Amino acid sequence: MQRDKKNTFVKQAAILASAGIMVRILGFAYRLPLTDMIGDKGNGIYSAGYNLYNMFLVISSAGLPAAISKMVSEKITLGQYKNAEKIFGVSLINAGILGLLFSVLMFFGAGRFCEIIESPRSYYSILTLSPTIFIVALMSVFRGYFQGMGTTVPTAVSQIIEQIFNAFFSVYLAWLLVGLGVEYGAAGGTAGTGIGAFAGLIFISIVFLKNKPSIKSRFKADKANYKTDSFKDITATLFKTAIPIITGTAIFSMTNLIDMQMVNSRLAASGAFSPEQIEALYGQLTGKYVTLTTLPVSISTALATAVLPSIASSRVKGDSKAVKSKISTTLRLTMIISVPSAIGIGILGDQILRLLFPRYSGGGILLKVGALSIIFLALSQIATGVLQGIGKLQVPAINALIGSIFKIPVNYVLIGIASVNVVGAVISTTVCYIIASGLNLFALYKATGTKPDLKSILLKPVTASLIMGAICLGAYHTAYFIIPNNTFSTMFAIICAIAAYLAAMIILKGFEREDLKLMPMGTKIINFMDKRNLL
Repeated sequence: MQRDKKNTFVKQAAILASAGIMVRILGFAYRLPLTDMIGDKGNGIYSAGYNLYNMFLVISSAGLPAAISKMVSEKITLGQYKNAEKIFGVSLINAGILGLLFSVLMFFGAGRFCEIIESPRSYYSILTLSPTIFIVALMSVFRGYFQGMGTTVPTAVSQIIEQIFNAFFSVYLAWLLVGLGVEYGAAGGTAGTGIGAFAGLIFISIVFLKNKPSIKSRFKADKANYKTDSFKDITATLFKTAIPIITGTAIFSMTNLIDMQMVNSRLAASGAFSPEQIEALYGQLTGKYVTLTTLPVSISTALATAVLPSIASSRVKGDSKAVKSKISTTLRLTMIISVPSAIGIGILGDQILRLLFPRYSGGGILLKVGALSIIFLALSQIATGVLQGIGKLQVPAINALIGSIFKIPVNYVLIGIASVNVVGAVISTTVCYIIASGLNLFALYKATGTKPDLKSILLKPVTASLIMGAICLGAYHTAYFIIPNNTFSTMFAIICAIAAYLAAMIILKGFEREDLKLMPMGTKIINFMDKRNLL
């Protein structure tokens, strides 16, 4: 029975992780033609508006999926199916009110917000993004409900549909409008976000309506002797659960606004850069560094989303062994993905940007310096998901605040040095994530007594990644010596790096069964490795 429960957790995590990868790849893919059209300056305008939107989105609905999934999962574990459905209805009303409020605020306050963030050309991007807050708020309730019911499939598919529509319309509308000016092209790019979210909402609503009869049929298994929760009680519990989650996410989101404001003000204060150069540098920071370094982190984000209701359910049952097992699995998977990603991106920073953005290839130094942040951001996110699952909702928010407090002075000093400029924001971000992840892991140890197996979680992935890094670098320079072409050499080096890392991990016996189940053809791989005693 325990094996079945763990397999279910791994399966749901695998579904979300796979969707997360696809979504990130699609999201990254459309940024290539978008950047080619609007350039680093346009990216700066786009990102300024998007970061403001993201801040409002976080405040209005970021904590809802996690809070709802936790609440629903706990009610279902207790056999209270009517309460679980009532949580959905009450949450939908609250999310709709909040989402509409912040959409209206963002729309009518667009001009004032442009002044605050010191980005006047982001006005149209802010306008086009404002309705999306309401749409995403509603969609977050459906996603949280399904995740609490034990399935991540509707969330995963809706995310993919959302990103497909987003990618197409972002590029198309940017192409249509960029002739009017780069700020209009950026607004066209942000408009695709709302269209994608609306498509995702329509899909997940249809799934809900189709599944409503089977959901209602669960009422037959309802435990009769329990009190039906009131609207007021559910609302109070929802916000009591969501606000600490929102606070932690909002603090990290605020670091993006801090970067934006400080990049503008501190670079201007240095006197070494024109306003257009500042826009371009900020565009490199957000359109390249942030986009590339958060790509591998999408897997840990998916794991954190999947682990929260699963751990919440195990906690309600008092199954501490299952809680510790799930913690170990998620930490190990996080490091297996994030460590080689950080080393690979750090080593090939310049080459990757020349490959992806041939017309606007600047910013490689940001990847070289900031690749380390991938590891600590991933650790922070996964530890946050686990802490929320065991009921320690305020802890990640406090730790995020502490990390952000350390970020501000580092930002202020380093960005103001002309020779350092936006690299200072990358360094301060890494410092922030190191502090937050360290505090989260310590809190996790104190709360659960889970001692991480450093050999499997840290030593083996780091060793395999260092071997991979050496082979990757050698492969690039060898290929470039034979055929002096960056595209060919970079692709060859990446293929060699993947093969080298997998081989090193197999030799070191760094993979466990739960890890391989997340991979395509995982069962066949397990059988193959079992026969050769490689697990």
